[in-house]
Amino acid sequence: MRGFDRDGGDAATIDDAAVEAPPAIGTDERRMHVRAYNYWVSLLGGRAYPAIEDLDPSQIADFGPNSVLLDFTVGIENPKIAWLGPVLREECGLDHQIASIADVPSRSLLSRLTDHYLQIIANRAPIGFEAEFVNSRGSNTMYRGILMPFSSDEDSIDFIYGVINWKEVVAEKAGEALAAEVGQALRHMPRAPLGTDIPVWADGPHASPLLGEPIAYDAEAGEPTELDESSSIYDWLAAARESAESAQHSERRSRGALYTALGLAFDFSLIADARPGEYAELLKDSGIAAQARAPMTPIVKLVFGANHDKTRLTEYAAALSHGRRLGIASGGLPALLDSHAGGLKGVVQAERRLRAPAGKPNRDEEARTTLRSIAPCATVTLDTGEAEFVVLVARRISDGTLGIVAPISTDTALIDRAVRIAAAEA
Repeated sequence: MRGFDRDGGDAATIDDAAVEAPPAIGTDERRMHVRAYNYWVSLLGGRAYPAIEDLDPSQIADFGPNSVLLDFTVGIENPKIAWLGPVLREECGLDHQIASIADVPSRSLLSRLTDHYLQIIANRAPIGFEAEFVNSRGSNTMYRGILMPFSSDEDSIDFIYGVINWKEVVAEKAGEALAAEVGQALRHMPRAPLGTDIPVWADGPHASPLLGEPIAYDAEAGEPTELDESSSIYDWLAAARESAESAQHSERRSRGALYTALGLAFDFSLIADARPGEYAELLKDSGIAAQARAPMTPIVKLVFGANHDKTRLTEYAAALSHGRRLGIASGGLPALLDSHAGGLKGVVQAERRLRAPAGKPNRDEEARTTLRSIAPCATVTLDTGEAEFVVLVARRISDGTLGIVAPISTDTALIDRAVRIAAAEA
């Protein structure tokens, strides 16, 4: 993770992230998910992690009430809860203050969010997730969350900020009736002909419908073809290729057409995950090798063509990887690209920063941390100024005791070396 002005290395070496295809749970949750992530990116300022001093959840009217801040400065086993948003507190049924994650009620949304915090420590990058569970009130709840690392020293992760949104699923009969009504309305919704440039906005009239299905346009018949789970993987690929070809031959090469094509490529990648056997056969027939470290690269080659510009293919693969990293649902990638600062380029840069190697650990600070945990073997009173660590020069006296003859508190290099040696021998 680096600043916007640094790519973090050769784009061709970027590994594509692969996560399980998430369930579609609605556009409101997706927008909050993306807005929280964009806010985190805006605080980076060229650093490995945003500074905790720049974060004040109580002042974030958008998603602050749905958030929690974990403080790891007291240890990783049971981090403190430095902030708990009122909406999240109310959902958990809390009528009292809680100090740490050990106090989090079971079968609450807060417990679902805090279950993932160790992944942040391991990956050193934001983690998006979504699932559903039965809460303490017996209601089936669908949720989407994101955890983002913060630091007090620009090097270590000692705070994690989480944002989560949810909805309780309606009763089965009511849900079936609602789905039938919405589906009927969508079937009668007017569609634009193939090649029409349609702007894609997260909140606009062409945003992905809550219960809608991806639409591909039949170039010959001029009518939309609905894709669903019963459609073959070849139908999904054909729809994505058709959209990609339309974007490439658009007179204005509109951003909206490209984002639509990338969205269908992303949806095809989810289908490929769900049907690995068919996908492997498709790759074999196309003469494209699977790439375990870059699983999105074969996807974009299938959709845009293996002979397409390599730089563009790498960017497209990075954009799809970023959507997978964030747990974007089917149909949601165009909204992410359109709402992200810098559009496609901004998403690509964000993925490259997250894939850049982590900075080298601060050995001197690690040594100091080790020595702080060790009980002193003796104490003396000397005037050495405000320095936390000093080197004491002593000589052995005839009775076997050591006599301190001089303190050294100004030679930083000598003190750092002595601290490292002492920590290694502790």
